[in-house]
Amino acid sequence: MGVMQILWPFVFPLLGAIIAVVHIHARKYTGAAALEIVLMWQLAVGLGLSLLYGGVGHLFVPDQVAESIGWPVGSPFQREVGIWDMAMGIVGLLCLKFRGEFWTAMIAGAGLFCIGAGLGHVWELVVNGNTAPNNAGAVMYFDLLYPVLLVILLVFVRKNPVRAGSRTT
Repeated sequence: MGVMQILWPFVFPLLGAIIAVVHIHARKYTGAAALEIVLMWQLAVGLGLSLLYGGVGHLFVPDQVAESIGWPVGSPFQREVGIWDMAMGIVGLLCLKFRGEFWTAMIAGAGLFCIGAGLGHVWELVVNGNTAPNNAGAVMYFDLLYPVLLVILLVFVRKNPVRAGSRTT
């Protein structure tokens, strides 16, 4: 198993964190405003670009993706998963423009899908012994844990709202 197969699920959240740090530093945000910027970039890059990347794989190299997950090649479900990933990825990017309940909806929709997919990976691992890199590897942990992190960030942002006039992006 190559390093990229192990690490790719963490590339986009890490990129989102780096962009957030640069944004926070450039605008000199602190406290609640900084936390909101972290969440915004995690939704847009960490989740949005990650889903777009996954969608491209499911749509354009479906047999490679199927093999990496331990699925049979040629499944028409790859198109459905790819379209879902692409659609939610675009919605994630829209989190750069829209805030408030839009963010809640993004986390709820994509988060429930990711957790469901993660539980599917666990099922495949436990019941069918599927140890394929993109079934039992980092993807499984990303699917199960990243939505929880986003919910925690959202709760903190909602409990500590940014005061009017203290945020510019």
